[in-house]
Amino acid sequence: MDETQAPIGILMLDSRFPRIPGDMGHPATWPFPVAIRVVRGASPARVVREGGDTLAAFIAAARELVAEGAVGITTTCGFLSPYQDALAEAVGVPVATSSLMQVEMVNRLLPKGKRAGILTIAASSLGPAHLAAARVPAGTPIGTTEGGREFTRVILNDLPEMDIDAARADNVEAARALAAAHPELGAIVLECTNMTPHAADIRAATGLPVYSIYDFVCWFRAGLSPARHLPAS
Repeated sequence: MDETQAPIGILMLDSRFPRIPGDMGHPATWPFPVAIRVVRGASPARVVREGGDTLAAFIAAARELVAEGAVGITTTCGFLSPYQDALAEAVGVPVATSSLMQVEMVNRLLPKGKRAGILTIAASSLGPAHLAAARVPAGTPIGTTEGGREFTRVILNDLPEMDIDAARADNVEAARALAAAHPELGAIVLECTNMTPHAADIRAATGLPVYSIYDFVCWFRAGLSPARHLPAS
């Protein structure tokens, strides 16, 4: 297989909520080939709220994708950061489990006195283990859409319909609240992969750089299939 056509394998939660353009589970989101595999039994509620042990199912699905030609593996949930090491060891290709892995790098990009904050779908469930696995510095500011009326409710209850405008408003309002509470914020990292369609609106509302799973996986993919600037030898 030509390396430019080798896909990134995406491990997707077992869900039915709408995946709109920009969502990493929507194939048209990506400017390169992807192979999406649903991990049966790994529902949004089980992974985010219940913390159920789904590692074996993720490893099995990841191995299938690698056997079919995937050159790297990622997932559709930032709460899977604790699976990073086990997945990478099990599949033998690069793995990027969580958007949270960007926080440490983004901090290094910011001016002195500024730091990245996290916007998550469920701050009440985002615990020390998730943050430590992604090497997120202690004390990192965290905002959440849990107080909104649509985004968190629809996704974590896995409902079949979503008011996209209301979901966007939840994201924008939560980001504004996070920025207002932390004037030292220099950027926002979106934990939830379903927040990506709203990244531009969050940027416009807060004036802060916004980093999503889309940015992370595009960077990840670039290393696995570098652009060719000179003729092949």
